[in-house]
Amino acid sequence: MDIITCHLNADFDALSSMVAAKMLYPGAWMVFPGSQEKKVREFIRDFNLPGIIKLKDVDFERTGRLIIVDAKSPDRLGPLAELLSRPEVEVHLYDHHPREEGDIRGKLEVVQSVGATVTILVEMLQKRKLKPSPLEATVMGLGVYEETGGLIFPSTTERDIRAFAYLFRCGASPKIIGSYMKAGFGRQEISLLNELLENSRDLIVRGLRVKVAKASAESYVGDAAQLAHNIMDAEDIDALLMLVSMEGKIVVVGRSRAPEIDVARVLQDFGGGGHRGAASATLYDMPLEILEEKLVESLKRHVRPETAAADVMTRPVVTVDFTATIAEAEKMMTRYGVNVLPVLKNSLYMGMISREVVEKALFHGFARTGVMDFTMTDASTVRPDTPVGEVEALMIERNQRFMPVLDGEGGIIGAITRTDILRVLYEDYLRRSRIPPEEAGLLRPHLERNLARNIREQFPGNVVRILELAGQTADELALSVYMVGGSVRDLLRGTRNLDIDLVVEGDAIGFARGLASHLGARLRTHERFGTAIVILPDLKLDIATARTEYYESPAALPKVEISSVKRDLQRRDFTVNTLAVRLNRRNFGQLVDFFGGRRDLREKTIRVLHDLSFIEDPTRAFRAVRFAVRFGFKLSRHTEELLKSALEMDLFQRLSGARLYEELLLMFRETEPVAAIGKLAEYGLLKVVHPALKEDEVLGSIQAAHDALLWFGLSFTGEPVDRAALYLMALLGGLDAEETGAALRRLQVSSKTGSIIAGGIVKAKEVLTERLALGKIPEGAVELYDALSGLPVESLLLAMALAGAEGQKKAISRYLLELRKEKPVLRGADLAAMGFAPGPLFSEIFKAILHERLKGNIASRQDEERFVKTHFRPRTSCIS
Repeated sequence: MDIITCHLNADFDALSSMVAAKMLYPGAWMVFPGSQEKKVREFIRDFNLPGIIKLKDVDFERTGRLIIVDAKSPDRLGPLAELLSRPEVEVHLYDHHPREEGDIRGKLEVVQSVGATVTILVEMLQKRKLKPSPLEATVMGLGVYEETGGLIFPSTTERDIRAFAYLFRCGASPKIIGSYMKAGFGRQEISLLNELLENSRDLIVRGLRVKVAKASAESYVGDAAQLAHNIMDAEDIDALLMLVSMEGKIVVVGRSRAPEIDVARVLQDFGGGGHRGAASATLYDMPLEILEEKLVESLKRHVRPETAAADVMTRPVVTVDFTATIAEAEKMMTRYGVNVLPVLKNSLYMGMISREVVEKALFHGFARTGVMDFTMTDASTVRPDTPVGEVEALMIERNQRFMPVLDGEGGIIGAITRTDILRVLYEDYLRRSRIPPEEAGLLRPHLERNLARNIREQFPGNVVRILELAGQTADELALSVYMVGGSVRDLLRGTRNLDIDLVVEGDAIGFARGLASHLGARLRTHERFGTAIVILPDLKLDIATARTEYYESPAALPKVEISSVKRDLQRRDFTVNTLAVRLNRRNFGQLVDFFGGRRDLREKTIRVLHDLSFIEDPTRAFRAVRFAVRFGFKLSRHTEELLKSALEMDLFQRLSGARLYEELLLMFRETEPVAAIGKLAEYGLLKVVHPALKEDEVLGSIQAAHDALLWFGLSFTGEPVDRAALYLMALLGGLDAEETGAALRRLQVSSKTGSIIAGGIVKAKEVLTERLALGKIPEGAVELYDALSGLPVESLLLAMALAGAEGQKKAISRYLLELRKEKPVLRGADLAAMGFAPGPLFSEIFKAILHERLKGNIASRQDEERFVKTHFRPRTSCIS
């Protein structure tokens, strides 16, 4: 007996998922573990859905398979949870809720992040070409529609919309769906709603407003979730806990619009489950008042602490010693891009000095005067645990744009700026405006969003555990740790990138040692640079201390100093690479986006962080092109203008040839090098390599080399080819020898590599002009082999790319795929055994054998032995 079931108090997503599962498991019976919502009961009654049996008719002894939909917690299966303890029962699980500790484990688990569980099952039906009937399509459509709020909830995905559209094509009835989705209440629901509002109380929990409402109903009410929805719409609250006592049980419904309150976690303590913003639980044999108090206690435990100064401050802070002069302070402000410097004496905070004061002091001739003479010593300061609301009030009342955060001994550990406060205020505004965090992300790509679910779904389980352990290790050492860069960028793009970089605010070496110890991993450290590598069998973690950098001159290598994660991200090349994710346990998965990286990912745009970006590091222009081509993005208009300005200022001539060469090699290794070179040509960057490079000629050669490389790769030779060398030869192939040498010197290519590139170009041209000259292409296999043997594969592929005649291409193709493989079977030891003395004769014999093989006269080892015995006589060596 196979059983399909769902959670207690089944909604339309549960019912529709059961109906879809019934199509996948035709012999199974649908069984509700408990009650259903009122509209679900009405639908089953009105349409007499087949395949449903009562719980009492389930034979637990004969049940061989349990198919669970829209639920993962054993507590939500009612009496059917007993089947989970039977080893003979095979469990299959389909759900869309986030995974939690203690979830049911099954032989088959399909848990995916979509708006409705039925969406997953509808997609499976499509793959198996199982078309639902109009009635089945209608009930499945009801599940998608209800669970996604009419396809407008933030949890709605493109997959839900596609599934809904498919169900309509299968005959789902809009009229029936509309009739069951009407939100109208009867007399009983209206009476219960009034009682809930009358018997409610408002709590302030860590600055958040929570309403707890309770009521009793004489008979079963199936629309408790809709009642909760109405209360949330009518009240200016952050969360709701609604308790309805009826027929010997209490139904608890939780709703939250504040990211600090996860009602699913609150109700897990009572056997419930659901989402962060919507959850429910059913309890028995507990007085309403006692349950209410227990819920409030659980709520207080699970609400995230109120935001404090330590949560929003920037650290470490750029400071100036009290002995410094005004001129030195101005230089530091310019170097680090700050407008305020805290002044320290013996590492203790003395006050602060602003850029405005420094500039006025310089104007009045006080360049050599000490900063203490101009330091503001009465500015307000706060402690790390000061609530952000209090910080905000102080900054407004004192008209103070920079707030130092001091430890208990007077040392400065961080600072809060007006931007930090604006970010907090905006977060609060969006929350108060009832804009869900996911939807608000469309409006505020520079603010935070939690990616914990993305991490757990896109990364392998062992990597997720390592990242969680990294957060735990940081907590133990009182450090902050972040995953940064490409892995976060690609996480938001929906692709897996396990090239993981971690940044630590503080001692990265100490953190790496702690993490490596927990993991039992190997560790490599670079004390001088504050970096480390934790090495596992299938993963490598690059760990660095948060740093900032400045450039003393255009195109120079940067100077690096320890700093905060914000400044560490600020030193990166483009906004899409400035994204970070917190890994500490309290904020695990929280996206940090100071510079609009999410917005630019969504708009498919490559944008530099500041106007001096290409001036400080011109190689960023080549990286901009590389990323744009790789991701199918465009450069922002302002980025393009800055790139053109850098070219006009001739900044690229100051660029180290080695760094330019490295960027070209990376570009050649991309999947679309032709498009990348085309973009370089479009922006005029090819002239940086050599001014004589002609755009059309170069693009034609690169495309032809690319085609030749693809052809060779598809020929299944299995032979590796130096792609970068081939593309570089194609890039420089149109230059004369002197120009090629100049270009290679510009790129600071090593003499060995330079000889290979220049020599390879010469050999490729020689193949076309001499060895396979038009009208002189060898027809015989021996002559063709002798003409092309000994040449590098890269030169031959370049010759094929540059060949203008089809006969030349066919000859090279024949050599590469057929003739080149021919080799004598006999070896030197075989000839020695036949009586031949080692010497020049060996080469003569092998060459003769090869020629006979190429002519088709020899095919086996025996043939070779007969040939040697017939045409050669052993020469006895003379020993005096």
